[in-house]
Amino acid sequence: MKTKLLLLLFVVSISFGQQRTCGTDAYMEKMLSNPEMKQQYLDLQKQFESELQRLTNAQQQRNGNATFSTNATIRIPVAIHYPSVANSSTATVKNCLRLLAQKQIAILNADYNATNSDISLWTDASAYYPGVNIGDMDVSWEIATQNHPASSGLSNGTLAITFGTNFLSGADSDSEWTGYCNLVVRNISGSILGYSPLGGMPNQGMTVVIDNDAFGATMTGTPTSCSGYVPSAPYNLGRTLTHELGHFFNLYHTFQGCGSNCATTGDRVCDTPAAGSPYYNCDPDGSVTSTCGFTQLTMNYMDYVQDSCMYMFTAGQVTRMMAWYNFISSQLQTNVLANNDFVKNNFSIAPNPNKGVFSIQLTEVTDNYSVIIIDALGREIFNAEYNQTSDLVQNIELENALSGMYFVTIQSKGAQTTKKIIIE
Repeated sequence: MKTKLLLLLFVVSISFGQQRTCGTDAYMEKMLSNPEMKQQYLDLQKQFESELQRLTNAQQQRNGNATFSTNATIRIPVAIHYPSVANSSTATVKNCLRLLAQKQIAILNADYNATNSDISLWTDASAYYPGVNIGDMDVSWEIATQNHPASSGLSNGTLAITFGTNFLSGADSDSEWTGYCNLVVRNISGSILGYSPLGGMPNQGMTVVIDNDAFGATMTGTPTSCSGYVPSAPYNLGRTLTHELGHFFNLYHTFQGCGSNCATTGDRVCDTPAAGSPYYNCDPDGSVTSTCGFTQLTMNYMDYVQDSCMYMFTAGQVTRMMAWYNFISSQLQTNVLANNDFVKNNFSIAPNPNKGVFSIQLTEVTDNYSVIIIDALGREIFNAEYNQTSDLVQNIELENALSGMYFVTIQSKGAQTTKKIIIE
């Protein structure tokens, strides 16, 4: 009965507009109108609350550190689906969409690990929010590369990115893709950019749905965009997915309402100031008073401001997401991510920091590998493939690169590793 009920999740009719609107509230309202599904949801949330309390107590014992860290970086397998793009499409079309997907993943990793370049804005903004600290989830979102579902037709070593499947045919889940964090990118009519279940269950193949105009970000080089999948301002920096995945990991909107008990009312996170309505504009940090009488945390990923003005999770939100991860971690596939030890150990970068000129150094000859470099805003600034090479050193020069943090992703033999570099 549990599987049957969860697979009844419906498709919300939604679309794209000039004010950010998320379909999660409508999604959940419809789902919870079914008494059996409501009871099942409440039972799951009760179990989650126990894990959240355990983590909260552990954090307090650590003297309330701003970042609740784990012993190792969390690896979450991702599968991305373009159901409206025919599998018979040209290699050029597919490769463009694969690149767009990888760009979006880079944005997620920056946002959830607080390495996005605009996080520096918090230095000044924090004065308006005493007791609020930045959250860092220490997570690695990774597109799966191994042991794909047999029905997908994907071979080992290829990215879990599908085209033209019947994903979402009658439900927001697909039993063929259980154990993944599924992202579906398609045109959705109306004024909503995306939606997600509030507390997603990978063992049911649940998914986050993003409109094709709000997925990824504008790319540099060739191509700059993919036909039919052009991120549209002001939601063109990939933060719609950052927001919706927050829901998947059981975060409410920060404007959920006012209340005297922050643990049981509003967004159930005590370090996010209570608010009773969303904020859409890009006004200066600390300048907006919420309907609850607090300075609204407008730059939080779970509010509704435009992409360029949202840039942080709080430590409390990360603790809540970690509790949900602990609750569902056993549902995630453990054998679909490449063993990256070979790539991680075979490649190094020097010097680091550098002035935009550096070398990728190999410990042993690797015939084929690719290098993608993305800045902290998720913009791709370099993409090259090296085939049939016997060189142990590959020199790279980034022209006109600004000072800051960059992410160098090296892919080889179906595995990949990402290294941070600093350009001074």
